[in-house]
Amino acid sequence: MMRALLVAALLAIVTPPVAAKRPVAEPAPRKGMLQGPFELHSRIYPGTVRRYWVYVPAGYDRNRPPNLLLFHDGQRAINPRGPLQLPAVLDRLIADGAIPVTLGVFVTPGNRSAHYPETLGLDNPDHRVAEYDALSDDYARMTLDELLPAVARGWRFAAEPARRAIGGTSSGAIAAWTVAWRHPEAFGNVLSFIGSYTSIGLTIGPDGLPRTPGGDTYPGLIRKSPIRSLRIFLQDGTGDLDNEHGNWFLANQQMLKSLEWANAHADAEGRGGPRYDIAHRWTGGGHSDADGGAILPDVLRWIWRDQRAAETR
Repeated sequence: MMRALLVAALLAIVTPPVAAKRPVAEPAPRKGMLQGPFELHSRIYPGTVRRYWVYVPAGYDRNRPPNLLLFHDGQRAINPRGPLQLPAVLDRLIADGAIPVTLGVFVTPGNRSAHYPETLGLDNPDHRVAEYDALSDDYARMTLDELLPAVARGWRFAAEPARRAIGGTSSGAIAAWTVAWRHPEAFGNVLSFIGSYTSIGLTIGPDGLPRTPGGDTYPGLIRKSPIRSLRIFLQDGTGDLDNEHGNWFLANQQMLKSLEWANAHADAEGRGGPRYDIAHRWTGGGHSDADGGAILPDVLRWIWRDQRAAETR
């Protein structure tokens, strides 16, 4: 008995304690590189200049052009302390294989100046309304004929509209919709957060009649126009703005109802052709990027849900 106790005591002395297992930290995603800012002087909007940044994803291969995400109000989209933080979101989703490898382009509106003012920070340039809230083709032409060719001089990206998405918040969202609505051959996907489908762009002539239309025209245009091959995600908050330009939440509901009606009407008539691919999320917030930023990863997964990451690498 004494011998057994002595052996046990000796083992206790010479046997080291078993170290507790430390939790293994999840590896950080491979980070893409944010290039820029670059300046773009527009011929379509003479006297204006805008900034843009290019997010080059980890694993970028120019021989396998990646998907493209173009997002407006780029100064806020890339803000590392803001609610969107798009470069970090893309890093994580691409690393997880949740979306295809994607090149990001984040562009500001134009400013009437020789160079983009360093003092603007996250504020809006002075040509934003003229570009974002107009229903003309000018902003789309600037995007397709000036901005994307400038990006393409440095980086390749997909040409197929199904592999291109355009998005924004507020007036940046209606600008995204206008580009895709007019050019579905260039962009097949739209991310619209707190979209300004209101009368901001409306101007009235001396006779009291509309001289240029506002974004509140879109629900009627959607109902009376051929269906485009577009996938669109709409988000708005029940506490969004209500002012002289309109009621934002009602305007976004009108957009959704018009898209749904266009699909249902085409089905009822037995017409072939495309249908709008629509999803939406009504949240409880106001006119802020916060709610859109909270659901942004889910929206990007939904946009490219039928494209396996491996297929585009």
